[in-house]
Amino acid sequence: MTDAEQRLTIKAPAPDWFHWAVAQQGQSKRVTVDGCSIHYLLWQPDEGVTDPGGILFVHGGGAHAHWWSHIAPFFRAGFRVAAIDLSGMGDSGDRPKDAYNATLRAEEIQAVIADAGLGAKTFLVGHSFGGLMSMRYASMYSENLGGMVIADSPVYPPGEEDDRRRRANPMGSVRLYPDFEEAVARFRLRPRQPCDNDFIVEYIARHSVKAVDGGWSWKFDTNAMAGRRFAEPFNENLAAANCRCALIYAANSALVTAEMARYMNGLMGPDAPMVVIPAAQHHLILDQPLAFVTALRALLDVWQRADAR
Repeated sequence: MTDAEQRLTIKAPAPDWFHWAVAQQGQSKRVTVDGCSIHYLLWQPDEGVTDPGGILFVHGGGAHAHWWSHIAPFFRAGFRVAAIDLSGMGDSGDRPKDAYNATLRAEEIQAVIADAGLGAKTFLVGHSFGGLMSMRYASMYSENLGGMVIADSPVYPPGEEDDRRRRANPMGSVRLYPDFEEAVARFRLRPRQPCDNDFIVEYIARHSVKAVDGGWSWKFDTNAMAGRRFAEPFNENLAAANCRCALIYAANSALVTAEMARYMNGLMGPDAPMVVIPAAQHHLILDQPLAFVTALRALLDVWQRADAR
C-alpha cells in the first residue's frame, strides 16, 4: 500500500455497506470552466444498464465530491452518476477572490453535466450550499433537468436577517498542520454537530486535506464562500426553476426549520414533495445516509415513471 493509500484508509469500524460503496471509486475527471480546472468524480452505470439516466451531486460549502462517495454507488443500477468539486473547493482550482458567484458555479455544473455525458434530463441533487448553487443552475437551465432535489439548503424569506447573513463567512481561516494525521484529527463539521457515523466523518476528513508548503491544510480557498453569497436572490432562483423540484430536509436541522421548509415549498409549487429525514441534523447524508438514499430513490423513481407514461 502506498503512503497516499495509507493516508486515505479509515481506522474507525464501518459496516459492510459502507465498505462496498467506497470501494466503487469514482473516476477522477476534469473540465475547464472560465480558466479554472473543475474536478469531478464519475461513476458509470452498472453493466447491462441500457439508456441510463444521469445524476449530478453538488456538495455543501467547504466540502467536496467525496462527501457523496458513500451515496453515489447506490444509484449505478439505473444512472450514470457524477459529483462535482465546485471552484475553490476539493480538487478543483481556485479563482480570484472576487470572482466566485453562483452564476459562474452554475456554468461549472453545466460543464460537468456535458463532459460527464449525464444526458439531456439530468437529475440535480444539492446539499446545503450545493443546493443553493443548484437553484441558480435551475433558474438558468431548467430545460436540461429531469428534476432538482434540494437537501437541507436554507432559503430565507426576503429581508430576514439579511445583514447578518451577508457578513457571515463560515469558512474561517485556513490553518496549517505539521502532519496529515493531526489535520484529520482537527476536522470539524460546520455547522457544528455530533455524528454517530464516525467512519463517514473520518472518510471525508481524510479526503479533505492536502499537502501545502510547510505542512498540511484544508482543500478549500477561504475566499470561496464569502458572506456576500447570501446576498444572492436564491429565493428568486428557486421560484424561477421551471422543472420538477423536491426538498429533503433534516428533522433536527440547525439551518432549515419547518417554517422555512414551508416557505421553500411555496416557491417550488404545491406539487413539490417535501421529505423529512428523522434523527438527522443538517449533515443528513452523514447522519442518515441510507434513509437519504431511500428517499432519493423513491423521488427519482416517481419522476422516471411519470416520464415513461
